[in-house]
Amino acid sequence: MVSAPSGAGKTTLLRALIARRPNLVFSVSWTTRAPRTGEHDGRDYHFVKAERFEAMRAAGEFLESATVFGHGYGTRAADVEELRTAGRDVVLEIDWQGARSVRRKEPEAVSVFILPPSRDILRERLADRGTDSEAVISRRMAAAANEIRHWNEYDYVVVNLDFARALQELEAVFEGRGENADRERAGLADFAATLLAAS
Repeated sequence: MVSAPSGAGKTTLLRALIARRPNLVFSVSWTTRAPRTGEHDGRDYHFVKAERFEAMRAAGEFLESATVFGHGYGTRAADVEELRTAGRDVVLEIDWQGARSVRRKEPEAVSVFILPPSRDILRERLADRGTDSEAVISRRMAAAANEIRHWNEYDYVVVNLDFARALQELEAVFEGRGENADRERAGLADFAATLLAAS
């Protein structure tokens, strides 16, 4: 499972990784939010009404679920199991709340957190999307600080300063060679602290 604050480059990194590793596949999450431009139902997310989502949650269908920015997001356990039964390696793109939930149910799951190189660059990336107002960007920045506070709950941490290097480190984790991304490595705690000090 992979988590990151919005704008850290998680989705871009994971798509590049999947292009290199054909057996690796996203578990497509379920959400109550509306599709963004270019998103397709069943590929990017399963887009459903809030009533259906809550019924699925009440029935215990989700391996993890959370409410983020007023919208429900969840990973359906049956979807993951179907992929694993087919022999695929499954990656969950989820937030810290979801990762914590999955960790309780699947303690052997490997977890990776992706950090941005700085808060200024994170804000630039969010603004460059051109999809959010300044008020939404500010809200996302506040949420990013909360997300970053949980970096040390993960097995591995990748800093997305240089895309090629970040991709190499992420791939190494998936190959069982994640020493360079170990969360205990020297300097990482101090770096995370600087990201949080700016919030």
